[in-house]
Amino acid sequence: MPDLPDPATLTEPSLLRIQEVAAETGLTTRAIRYYEEIGLLAPAARSDGDYRLYDDSDLERLRFIRSLRDDAGFSLAQIGQLLEDEAARERNRARLRTITDQAERRTLLLDARDRVDRQITILEAKATRIASMIDEARARRVHLDAHLAELDTASEQRR
Repeated sequence: MPDLPDPATLTEPSLLRIQEVAAETGLTTRAIRYYEEIGLLAPAARSDGDYRLYDDSDLERLRFIRSLRDDAGFSLAQIGQLLEDEAARERNRARLRTITDQAERRTLLLDARDRVDRQITILEAKATRIASMIDEARARRVHLDAHLAELDTASEQRR
């Protein structure tokens, strides 16, 4: 008979209240509630006092949302679409493991491909915008370098 783990050594996943999550993620409690309101996040649980409780996966999701928003400049609508497509991908993956009907498998695979195409469109639009911003910044740099060259030439001529 295999040894069973000692119940005293088993730990339940820690659940954090919204203030703790805000401190961990650098988000405000208001932002976290808003993300819940618009469907980007669902708390793992509620306490007896109806407080929102969050687990590690919620923290990871919030960090991902914040990164997409702050670092990559995605809108909340775009983030919602990317998260929904990812969730659908996971659901489809699980269903594909259990389905043997080829027509149904094809339908799931076509849906998955459509979702990936939508993600590509969103990401390419963002990449195009960033490339444009880089080009604009480089043009400003060239313009500033020309002004500096003019100043340097004028300074050389005065010597």
